[in-house]
Amino acid sequence: MHELSLVANILDIVEAAERRERFPAVRCLKLAVGKLSGIEIPALTFALEVMMPGTVLAGARIEIDEPPGEILCLECGRAAHIAARGDPCPHCGGFRLRITGGAELRVVELIVAD
Repeated sequence: MHELSLVANILDIVEAAERRERFPAVRCLKLAVGKLSGIEIPALTFALEVMMPGTVLAGARIEIDEPPGEILCLECGRAAHIAARGDPCPHCGGFRLRITGGAELRVVELIVAD
């Protein structure tokens, strides 16, 4: 389950922000997990719940946005959204696609306590 290492990286990012900004706790952590990221949201949520106690994230609300998969079709030249890796271009049915978005995991926002 690679989600545990992803959560460790998220904690590193949040703790670095805490050291830099000096806030006591995080009330809400907002993440973007793209549809094409290969990350299982339930596994990520579980890993967060397991690893948050005892950290600056303890008790924080977690909000996860799932940006759609975005591609540029190298066959027809059109941009489109796809639901999963391996899906064809919805315009021409081609499979020569360049992923242009929706493959990321990003910390979007931290809402912190005063």
